[in-house]
Amino acid sequence: MSGRRCCCRVAILSVVLWPLVAGDGRAAAPNDPAAHVGRSRVLLVFAAPDDPRAAAQARILATDRAGAAERDLVLVEPAAADQTRLRRRYDVPPDAFAALLIGKDGGVKLRSTAPLTAGTLFGTIDAMPMRQAEMRRQARPPHPPS
Repeated sequence: MSGRRCCCRVAILSVVLWPLVAGDGRAAAPNDPAAHVGRSRVLLVFAAPDDPRAAAQARILATDRAGAAERDLVLVEPAAADQTRLRRRYDVPPDAFAALLIGKDGGVKLRSTAPLTAGTLFGTIDAMPMRQAEMRRQARPPHPPS
């Protein structure tokens, strides 16, 4: 198992990855999707503090850590201080629940107002051209959702 794969498993819920430099020259925080461009796919989850859908989404990913790690997928739940800025950036209404799948290129690939299943996430990712190339390089089929 490579060190990168191990790091991704740890990062799924803690989102502790090396920051990249944001386009404005400032270092992006690990809970900002810009910190993951080129390295990871991001499941960006917006929710009110008491919204059970955020916990449900985290549980869905936690039940299939291997599949998420294989796809370089990390969960980002923005800190309260970043909510307004990121909601504006991704056009998410205040206090609304939203789950956004963001590709390694930084583009939004999937948007939902309900928690996304592992099958939906993995199927969407596995259909992406970049993921197809990754699978060809690895020469193995993807890990199916559990």
